[in-house]
Amino acid sequence: MAYKKKSADNSAMQELKRDLKAGTPKPLYLFYGEEAFLRDYYLGKLKEAVLPAGLEDFNLHTAKGKECSIDWIEQAVDCLPMMSERTLVVATDFDLFGQGEKGRDRLIAILSALPDYCTMVFVYDLVTPKIDGRSKLLALIKKLGGAVNFQRQDEEQLTGWICRQFKKAGKSIDTRDAGYLVFLCGDLMHDLSSEIGKIAAYTSNDRVSRQDIDAVASPKVDAVVFKMTDALASKDFDKAASVLADLLHNRESPVMILSVMGKYFRQLYTARLYLDGGKTKQQYKELWNMASGYYMDQQADRLLAAARRFSLPWCRYAVRRCAEADAAVKSAPRGQDGEVLTALLVELASGRRVAV
Repeated sequence: MAYKKKSADNSAMQELKRDLKAGTPKPLYLFYGEEAFLRDYYLGKLKEAVLPAGLEDFNLHTAKGKECSIDWIEQAVDCLPMMSERTLVVATDFDLFGQGEKGRDRLIAILSALPDYCTMVFVYDLVTPKIDGRSKLLALIKKLGGAVNFQRQDEEQLTGWICRQFKKAGKSIDTRDAGYLVFLCGDLMHDLSSEIGKIAAYTSNDRVSRQDIDAVASPKVDAVVFKMTDALASKDFDKAASVLADLLHNRESPVMILSVMGKYFRQLYTARLYLDGGKTKQQYKELWNMASGYYMDQQADRLLAAARRFSLPWCRYAVRRCAEADAAVKSAPRGQDGEVLTALLVELASGRRVAV
Protein backbone atom coordinates (compact mmCIF):
# COMPACT_ATOMS: atom_id res chain seq x y z
CA MET A 1 0.00 0.00 0.00
CA ALA A 2 2.83 2.41 0.81
CA TYR A 3 5.46 3.20 -1.77
CA LYS A 4 9.08 2.83 -0.88
CA LYS A 5 11.42 5.63 -1.68
CA LYS A 6 13.94 4.92 -4.35
CA SER A 7 17.63 5.41 -4.11
CA ALA A 8 18.85 8.42 -6.02
CA ASP A 9 21.60 6.34 -7.66
CA ASN A 10 20.15 4.37 -10.57
CA SER A 11 23.15 4.83 -12.85
CA ALA A 12 23.64 1.08 -13.29
CA MET A 13 20.05 0.72 -14.52
CA GLN A 14 20.44 3.61 -16.95
CA GLU A 15 23.69 2.14 -18.29
CA LEU A 16 22.03 -1.25 -18.76
CA LYS A 17 19.26 0.41 -20.77
CA ARG A 18 21.84 2.16 -22.96
CA ASP A 19 23.74 -1.10 -23.49
CA LEU A 20 20.60 -2.93 -24.57
CA LYS A 21 19.39 -0.12 -26.82
CA ALA A 22 22.77 -0.03 -28.56
CA GLY A 23 22.94 -3.82 -28.78
CA THR A 24 26.26 -3.84 -26.94
CA PRO A 25 25.76 -5.65 -23.62
CA LYS A 26 28.66 -5.73 -21.20
CA PRO A 27 30.38 -9.01 -20.24
CA LEU A 28 29.32 -9.12 -16.57
CA TYR A 29 26.20 -8.16 -14.62
CA LEU A 30 24.67 -8.62 -11.18
CA PHE A 31 20.86 -8.42 -11.06
CA TYR A 32 19.13 -8.13 -7.67
CA GLY A 33 16.33 -6.25 -5.92
CA GLU A 34 12.67 -6.56 -4.92
CA GLU A 35 11.09 -5.78 -8.28
CA ALA A 36 11.18 -9.22 -9.92
CA PHE A 37 9.04 -8.11 -12.88
CA LEU A 38 11.65 -5.58 -14.00
CA ARG A 39 14.50 -7.97 -13.29
CA ASP A 40 12.94 -10.70 -15.42
CA TYR A 41 12.06 -8.20 -18.14
CA TYR A 42 15.63 -6.95 -18.49
CA LEU A 43 17.03 -10.46 -18.26
CA GLY A 44 14.78 -11.31 -21.20
CA LYS A 45 16.00 -8.26 -23.10
CA LEU A 46 19.59 -9.28 -22.38
CA LYS A 47 18.90 -12.75 -23.82
CA GLU A 48 17.46 -11.13 -26.95
CA ALA A 49 20.52 -8.91 -27.32
CA VAL A 50 23.05 -11.72 -26.83
CA LEU A 51 21.44 -14.80 -28.37
CA PRO A 52 20.09 -15.25 -31.91
CA ALA A 53 16.45 -16.34 -32.03
CA GLY A 54 16.09 -20.10 -32.22
CA LEU A 55 19.61 -20.85 -30.97
CA GLU A 56 19.04 -20.20 -27.26
CA ASP A 57 19.25 -23.89 -26.33
CA PHE A 58 22.78 -24.10 -27.69
CA ASN A 59 24.18 -20.89 -26.25
CA LEU A 60 22.31 -20.27 -23.00
CA HIS A 61 23.80 -21.93 -19.90
CA THR A 62 21.83 -21.71 -16.65
CA ALA A 63 22.06 -23.07 -13.11
CA LYS A 64 20.14 -22.33 -9.91
CA GLY A 65 21.02 -22.52 -6.24
CA LYS A 66 22.88 -25.70 -5.35
CA GLU A 67 23.22 -26.61 -9.03
CA CYS A 68 25.64 -23.72 -9.36
CA SER A 69 29.25 -23.85 -8.20
CA ILE A 70 32.52 -22.16 -9.04
CA ASP A 71 33.48 -25.24 -11.08
CA TRP A 72 30.23 -24.98 -13.05
CA ILE A 73 30.80 -21.25 -13.71
CA GLU A 74 34.34 -21.94 -14.92
CA GLN A 75 33.11 -24.61 -17.34
CA ALA A 76 30.07 -22.65 -18.54
CA VAL A 77 31.94 -19.47 -19.46
CA ASP A 78 34.44 -21.50 -21.49
CA CYS A 79 31.73 -23.18 -23.62
CA LEU A 80 32.19 -22.05 -27.22
CA PRO A 81 29.20 -20.54 -29.05
CA MET A 82 27.38 -22.71 -31.59
CA MET A 83 26.13 -21.02 -34.79
CA SER A 84 26.28 -17.75 -32.89
CA GLU A 85 28.80 -15.08 -31.95
CA ARG A 86 28.01 -15.08 -28.24
CA THR A 87 26.95 -17.14 -25.22
CA LEU A 88 25.00 -16.15 -22.11
CA VAL A 89 25.64 -17.70 -18.69
CA VAL A 90 23.04 -17.12 -15.96
CA ALA A 91 23.71 -18.18 -12.36
CA THR A 92 20.60 -17.73 -10.18
CA ASP A 93 20.75 -17.53 -6.37
CA PHE A 94 24.44 -18.39 -6.27
CA ASP A 95 26.02 -17.03 -3.08
CA LEU A 96 28.46 -14.86 -4.92
CA PHE A 97 29.86 -13.05 -1.90
CA GLY A 98 29.81 -15.99 0.53
CA GLN A 99 32.46 -18.22 -1.03
CA GLY A 100 35.27 -17.49 1.40
CA GLU A 101 38.52 -15.75 0.55
CA LYS A 102 39.87 -18.52 -1.69
CA GLY A 103 36.55 -18.88 -3.47
CA ARG A 104 36.26 -15.15 -4.09
CA ASP A 105 39.84 -14.99 -5.39
CA ARG A 106 39.09 -17.84 -7.77
CA LEU A 107 35.90 -16.13 -8.97
CA ILE A 108 37.79 -12.90 -9.56
CA ALA A 109 40.34 -14.80 -11.65
CA ILE A 110 37.61 -16.48 -13.73
CA LEU A 111 35.53 -13.35 -14.24
CA SER A 112 38.55 -11.17 -15.02
CA ALA A 113 39.35 -13.48 -17.93
CA LEU A 114 35.86 -13.90 -19.41
CA PRO A 115 36.07 -14.84 -23.11
CA ASP A 116 35.07 -12.08 -25.54
CA TYR A 117 32.06 -14.11 -26.63
CA CYS A 118 30.59 -14.59 -23.15
CA THR A 119 28.19 -12.50 -21.07
CA MET A 120 27.85 -13.66 -17.45
CA VAL A 121 24.87 -12.67 -15.24
CA PHE A 122 24.42 -13.39 -11.55
CA VAL A 123 20.71 -13.16 -10.61
CA TYR A 124 19.30 -13.05 -7.10
CA ASP A 125 15.70 -14.27 -7.08
CA LEU A 126 14.66 -16.17 -3.94
CA VAL A 127 17.81 -15.27 -2.01
CA THR A 128 18.61 -11.80 -0.68
CA PRO A 129 22.22 -10.94 -1.51
CA LYS A 130 24.65 -9.95 1.21
CA ILE A 131 26.64 -7.51 -0.87
CA ASP A 132 29.94 -6.26 0.47
CA GLY A 133 30.27 -2.79 -1.01
CA ARG A 134 34.03 -2.80 -0.40
CA SER A 135 34.76 -6.16 -2.01
CA LYS A 136 37.07 -6.56 -5.00
CA LEU A 137 34.45 -8.83 -6.54
CA LEU A 138 31.82 -6.09 -6.58
CA ALA A 139 34.35 -3.60 -7.93
CA LEU A 140 35.11 -6.03 -10.77
CA ILE A 141 31.41 -6.45 -11.60
CA LYS A 142 30.97 -2.68 -11.75
CA LYS A 143 34.09 -2.31 -13.89
CA LEU A 144 33.09 -4.96 -16.44
CA GLY A 145 29.35 -4.31 -16.48
CA GLY A 146 27.12 -3.32 -13.60
CA ALA A 147 25.38 -4.27 -10.36
CA VAL A 148 21.73 -3.42 -11.10
CA ASN A 149 19.32 -3.04 -8.19
CA PHE A 150 15.75 -3.47 -9.43
CA GLN A 151 13.91 -1.45 -6.81
CA ARG A 152 10.20 -1.05 -6.24
CA GLN A 153 8.90 1.81 -8.34
CA ASP A 154 7.33 4.96 -6.94
CA GLU A 155 3.74 6.03 -7.61
CA GLU A 156 4.55 8.32 -10.52
CA GLN A 157 6.49 5.61 -12.34
CA LEU A 158 3.89 2.94 -11.61
CA THR A 159 0.92 5.02 -12.73
CA GLY A 160 2.73 5.91 -15.97
CA TRP A 161 3.52 2.25 -16.58
CA ILE A 162 -0.08 1.19 -15.80
CA CYS A 163 -1.41 3.74 -18.29
CA ARG A 164 0.96 2.39 -20.97
CA GLN A 165 -0.05 -1.23 -20.25
CA PHE A 166 -3.75 -0.40 -20.58
CA LYS A 167 -3.01 1.48 -23.82
CA LYS A 168 -1.39 -1.67 -25.21
CA ALA A 169 -4.62 -3.51 -24.34
CA GLY A 170 -6.68 -0.93 -26.21
CA LYS A 171 -7.89 0.85 -23.07
CA SER A 172 -7.19 4.10 -21.23
CA ILE A 173 -7.20 4.96 -17.54
CA ASP A 174 -6.95 8.16 -15.53
CA THR A 175 -3.71 8.49 -13.56
CA ARG A 176 -5.72 8.87 -10.34
CA ASP A 177 -7.48 5.57 -10.95
CA ALA A 178 -4.11 4.02 -11.80
CA GLY A 179 -2.91 5.22 -8.37
CA TYR A 180 -6.00 3.65 -6.80
CA LEU A 181 -5.12 0.32 -8.46
CA VAL A 182 -1.67 0.48 -6.86
CA PHE A 183 -3.19 1.29 -3.47
CA LEU A 184 -5.59 -1.64 -3.80
CA CYS A 185 -3.27 -4.31 -5.23
CA GLY A 186 0.20 -3.29 -4.09
CA ASP A 187 3.22 -1.87 -5.85
CA LEU A 188 4.79 -5.04 -7.29
CA MET A 189 4.58 -4.96 -11.07
CA HIS A 190 4.03 -8.70 -11.55
CA ASP A 191 0.83 -8.51 -9.46
CA LEU A 192 -0.27 -5.32 -11.19
CA SER A 193 0.32 -6.85 -14.64
CA SER A 194 -2.06 -9.68 -13.78
CA GLU A 195 -4.69 -7.25 -12.50
CA ILE A 196 -4.39 -5.06 -15.60
CA GLY A 197 -5.05 -8.12 -17.79
CA LYS A 198 -8.16 -9.03 -15.78
CA ILE A 199 -9.57 -5.50 -15.79
CA ALA A 200 -8.92 -4.96 -19.51
CA ALA A 201 -10.69 -8.24 -20.32
CA TYR A 202 -13.62 -7.40 -18.02
CA THR A 203 -14.57 -3.87 -19.05
CA SER A 204 -16.48 -3.25 -22.27
CA ASN A 205 -15.65 0.45 -22.11
CA ASP A 206 -12.67 2.12 -23.74
CA ARG A 207 -11.85 3.91 -20.49
CA VAL A 208 -11.27 1.95 -17.29
CA SER A 209 -13.19 3.26 -14.28
CA ARG A 210 -12.76 2.77 -10.55
CA GLN A 211 -15.91 0.63 -10.65
CA ASP A 212 -14.19 -1.70 -13.13
CA ILE A 213 -11.22 -1.98 -10.77
CA ASP A 214 -13.41 -2.76 -7.76
CA ALA A 215 -15.40 -5.33 -9.74
CA VAL A 216 -12.54 -7.71 -10.60
CA ALA A 217 -9.29 -6.67 -8.90
CA SER A 218 -7.94 -8.84 -6.07
CA PRO A 219 -7.08 -6.35 -3.30
CA LYS A 220 -4.27 -6.87 -0.84
CA VAL A 221 -5.38 -7.47 2.73
CA ASP A 222 -3.78 -4.27 3.99
CA ALA A 223 -5.74 -2.17 1.48
CA VAL A 224 -9.03 -3.77 2.55
CA VAL A 225 -8.25 -3.33 6.25
CA PHE A 226 -7.27 0.29 5.62
CA LYS A 227 -10.72 0.83 4.09
CA MET A 228 -12.30 -0.80 7.14
CA THR A 229 -10.43 1.32 9.67
CA ASP A 230 -10.95 4.43 7.56
CA ALA A 231 -14.71 3.74 7.62
CA LEU A 232 -14.50 3.23 11.38
CA ALA A 233 -12.70 6.56 11.82
CA SER A 234 -15.40 8.18 9.65
CA LYS A 235 -18.01 6.68 12.02
CA ASP A 236 -19.44 4.45 9.28
CA PHE A 237 -19.74 1.37 11.46
CA ASP A 238 -22.00 -0.56 9.04
CA LYS A 239 -19.36 -0.38 6.30
CA ALA A 240 -16.54 -1.27 8.71
CA ALA A 241 -18.48 -4.25 10.07
CA SER A 242 -19.31 -5.44 6.54
CA VAL A 243 -15.66 -5.31 5.48
CA LEU A 244 -14.55 -7.20 8.61
CA ALA A 245 -17.22 -9.87 8.03
CA ASP A 246 -15.97 -10.35 4.45
CA LEU A 247 -12.37 -10.61 5.64
CA LEU A 248 -13.22 -13.26 8.22
CA HIS A 249 -15.43 -15.11 5.74
CA ASN A 250 -12.48 -15.23 3.33
CA ARG A 251 -10.38 -16.70 6.16
CA GLU A 252 -7.94 -13.81 6.26
CA SER A 253 -5.59 -14.05 9.23
CA PRO A 254 -6.89 -12.10 12.26
CA VAL A 255 -3.26 -11.46 13.20
CA MET A 256 -2.67 -9.86 9.78
CA ILE A 257 -5.87 -7.81 10.08
CA LEU A 258 -4.83 -6.53 13.51
CA SER A 259 -1.35 -5.74 12.24
CA VAL A 260 -2.78 -3.39 9.61
CA MET A 261 -5.34 -1.96 12.06
CA GLY A 262 -2.54 -1.25 14.51
CA LYS A 263 -0.55 0.56 11.84
CA TYR A 264 -3.57 2.64 10.87
CA PHE A 265 -4.20 3.79 14.43
CA ARG A 266 -0.50 4.51 14.94
CA GLN A 267 -0.70 6.69 11.84
CA LEU A 268 -3.83 8.31 13.27
CA TYR A 269 -2.09 8.90 16.61
CA THR A 270 0.96 10.51 15.01
CA ALA A 271 -1.32 12.59 12.77
CA ARG A 272 -3.01 13.95 15.90
CA LEU A 273 0.41 14.65 17.43
CA TYR A 274 1.51 16.49 14.30
CA LEU A 275 -1.69 18.53 14.17
CA ASP A 276 -1.29 19.52 17.81
CA GLY A 277 2.35 20.37 17.20
CA GLY A 278 1.67 22.55 14.17
CA LYS A 279 3.55 20.24 11.78
CA THR A 280 2.79 20.21 8.04
CA LYS A 281 1.30 17.45 5.91
CA GLN A 282 4.63 17.08 4.12
CA GLN A 283 6.40 16.47 7.43
CA TYR A 284 3.77 13.85 8.30
CA LYS A 285 4.22 12.09 4.93
CA GLU A 286 7.98 12.03 5.43
CA LEU A 287 7.52 10.44 8.87
CA TRP A 288 5.59 7.53 7.31
CA ASN A 289 7.74 7.36 4.18
CA MET A 290 4.83 8.29 1.92
CA ALA A 291 6.27 9.05 -1.47
CA SER A 292 4.93 11.80 -3.72
CA GLY A 293 1.89 11.10 -5.86
CA TYR A 294 -1.82 11.85 -5.99
CA TYR A 295 -3.12 8.80 -4.16
CA MET A 296 -0.56 8.90 -1.35
CA ASP A 297 -1.38 12.59 -0.94
CA GLN A 298 -5.06 11.69 -0.66
CA GLN A 299 -4.27 9.01 1.91
CA ALA A 300 -2.37 11.51 4.05
CA ASP A 301 -5.30 13.95 3.77
CA ARG A 302 -7.75 11.27 4.95
CA LEU A 303 -5.60 10.34 7.94
CA LEU A 304 -5.17 13.96 8.98
CA ALA A 305 -8.89 14.64 8.54
CA ALA A 306 -9.74 11.56 10.63
CA ALA A 307 -7.27 12.65 13.32
CA ARG A 308 -9.14 15.96 13.70
CA ARG A 309 -12.23 14.02 14.82
CA PHE A 310 -10.48 12.34 17.77
CA SER A 311 -8.59 13.51 20.81
CA LEU A 312 -4.97 12.57 21.38
CA PRO A 313 -5.87 10.38 24.41
CA TRP A 314 -8.44 8.46 22.33
CA CYS A 315 -5.90 7.85 19.53
CA ARG A 316 -3.40 6.61 22.11
CA TYR A 317 -6.12 4.40 23.59
CA ALA A 318 -6.93 2.89 20.17
CA VAL A 319 -3.27 2.02 19.58
CA ARG A 320 -3.09 0.33 23.00
CA ARG A 321 -6.30 -1.62 22.47
CA CYS A 322 -5.05 -2.91 19.11
CA ALA A 323 -1.88 -4.15 20.80
CA GLU A 324 -3.91 -5.83 23.56
CA ALA A 325 -6.24 -7.41 21.01
CA ASP A 326 -3.25 -8.71 19.08
CA ALA A 327 -2.02 -10.51 22.19
CA ALA A 328 -5.54 -11.84 22.84
CA VAL A 329 -5.92 -13.14 19.27
CA LYS A 330 -2.60 -14.97 19.45
CA SER A 331 -3.68 -16.76 22.65
CA ALA A 332 -7.35 -17.31 21.73
CA PRO A 333 -8.65 -20.84 21.05
CA ARG A 334 -8.99 -21.75 17.39
CA GLY A 335 -12.16 -20.25 15.93
CA GLN A 336 -12.54 -17.56 18.59
CA ASP A 337 -9.94 -15.10 17.28
CA GLY A 338 -12.53 -13.49 14.99
CA GLU A 339 -14.70 -12.73 18.03
CA VAL A 340 -11.84 -10.70 19.51
CA LEU A 341 -11.68 -8.61 16.34
CA THR A 342 -15.44 -8.06 16.24
CA ALA A 343 -15.48 -6.98 19.90
CA LEU A 344 -12.62 -4.54 19.24
CA LEU A 345 -14.44 -3.06 16.27
CA VAL A 346 -17.60 -2.54 18.32
CA GLU A 347 -15.61 -0.99 21.17
CA LEU A 348 -13.77 1.46 18.91
CA ALA A 349 -16.97 2.29 17.02
CA SER A 350 -18.67 3.26 20.28
CA GLY A 351 -16.43 6.31 20.41
CA ARG A 352 -15.65 5.67 24.05
CA ARG A 353 -14.50 8.78 25.83
CA VAL A 354 -11.06 8.64 27.30
CA ALA A 355 -9.90 10.88 30.09
CA VAL A 356 -7.20 13.37 29.16
